Amino acid sequence: MADIDEKTPLNVPGKFYVDSSCIDCDLCRETAPENFGRDDDEGVSYVKKQPDNETEQEACVEAMEGCPVEAIGDDGE
Repeated sequence: MADIDEKTPLNVPGKFYVDSSCIDCDLCRETAPENFGRDDDEGVSYVKKQPDNETEQEACVEAMEGCPVEAIGDDGE
């Protein structure tokens, strides 16, 4: 389960976030490319844009549910 206290610094404010347990597997960036980006310096993903429509929301949920290390969180906002 993702830890909100460990979220990576590049996450934009909002509901979804990626924490420091990310293993850079690319699943979230493939599943929701509009919303997730890669920090090349740290080798981790982050939320670059919060979803602003149903399609993006569903893609973010799919990425969160598919994350192999549960590094994507939903803080319930």
